[in-house]
Amino acid sequence: MTSQPTLPQAGHASEPPGEPGGSLQAGLKNRHLSMIAIGGVIGAGLFVGSSSGIATAGPAILLSYALVGTLVVLVMRMLGEMSAANPTSGSFSAHADRALGRWAGFSIGWLYWFFWVVVLAVEATAGAKILEGWVPAVPQWGWALIVMVVLTASNLVSVGSYGEFEFWFAGIKVVAISAFVVIGGLAVFGLLPGVDSDQAGLGNLTDHGGFLPNGPGAILTGVLLVVFSFMGSEIVTLAAGESEDPQRAVTKSTNSVIWRIGIFYLGSIFVVVTLLPWDAQSIQDDGSYVAALDSLGIAHAGQIMNVIVLTSVLSCLNSGLYTASRMAFSLGQRGDAPKAFARTTSRGVPLAAILASVVFGFVAVFFNYKFPDSVFLFLVNSSGAVALFVWLVICFSQLRMRRIIQAEAPEKLVVKMWLYPYLTWATAALLVFVIGYMLTDTEHDGRETMLLSLMVAAVVIAIALVKERVGRGRGAVSVEADSVKADSS
Repeated sequence: MTSQPTLPQAGHASEPPGEPGGSLQAGLKNRHLSMIAIGGVIGAGLFVGSSSGIATAGPAILLSYALVGTLVVLVMRMLGEMSAANPTSGSFSAHADRALGRWAGFSIGWLYWFFWVVVLAVEATAGAKILEGWVPAVPQWGWALIVMVVLTASNLVSVGSYGEFEFWFAGIKVVAISAFVVIGGLAVFGLLPGVDSDQAGLGNLTDHGGFLPNGPGAILTGVLLVVFSFMGSEIVTLAAGESEDPQRAVTKSTNSVIWRIGIFYLGSIFVVVTLLPWDAQSIQDDGSYVAALDSLGIAHAGQIMNVIVLTSVLSCLNSGLYTASRMAFSLGQRGDAPKAFARTTSRGVPLAAILASVVFGFVAVFFNYKFPDSVFLFLVNSSGAVALFVWLVICFSQLRMRRIIQAEAPEKLVVKMWLYPYLTWATAALLVFVIGYMLTDTEHDGRETMLLSLMVAAVVIAIALVKERVGRGRGAVSVEADSVKADSS
């Protein structure tokens, strides 16, 4: 544990762009931040991964989503407290650096970067499959390349370009999911004109084996299947550092996370499991949202969902590249990555950090095509539990940062974690429980994912500790040399 560090003033670095440690620019507008905050919790995993959760837990998947949603709300409250007091592009990694020590900031920063560059490959491949279905003349790898190049170019132009792309991507997702919830909800209660679905109704929650058809243990298994679709809600705290009013942006997004999760996740899943019986074969064959739309007789439901999923994929790619590059930039600023990562162009864009992230993403895409069942599977599984590690680090960072902020700048506590420190400890305990439960899950590969993720985390932490020890050794040698020079003079 390190001594209490001094809180820097919120804002941007004073060094000029283009120099090591150069600053990012406040190029994100309020509407960009608002839509990034709203759309950040809607990942492609919600659309394509919910069917397996429904099959596992039945209607009780609602409790799985509610449990994970509660975790995210609490973790975002903690992160919002720290980020509103000190907005920075490093977000939780920078907070961990100050609160827990250099090793913690280094480790969680690089693990988070690793997670997102692997996501780049996963999402590029998913998008390419959809696009190849529409235009088969272009091979799948060609579409993956095109998508990656276009979004890399947008990130290289300026942060405003990223914000504009994300504004429209997120806007389409928000409109689509909102329309789905409204239309589906009306159909469930028999209020949708022209639609007479004989399957829809609240009875679907209990009529097919009960609300817990596979027992209460399936709720926790459902948690493992849905937890990773929530990753991304923290992106707004990284992006806030490049906005005109970072504190306002973080406060607003933190306060709105409850209704966002309630509407987009719980609301949409509630519609799915009430429009159709949870064990309907169409949910597994066509996907939960396509099956729900088909049950209402909506024409071309599959293609409509393909458009929405593609938008979510592009949004995730866009944000993933942005997030990975800003984390690399922050690590470079703190001396935990090559100095080149901390250099910015005249537009305030971290060129080297973006290129390094996208190069690794391209390499991962290559592995996905050449070695999908070995190298790429290892990359995916070994990064799979990073979300849980990030949330756990946020908990422990907030426990210490609250005391630091109260001692040095209490006026910056504009967002406060509820029932501190008891609720923070309870959240951390629940996360540890989920991690432990994953180690017992052999049916859905939870154990393999957790073991590989823990192995990678252990390697990164070991590198961090060695780096810190070497740094202290060099510092001691430098002090001793200075002392010798002083004595001789």
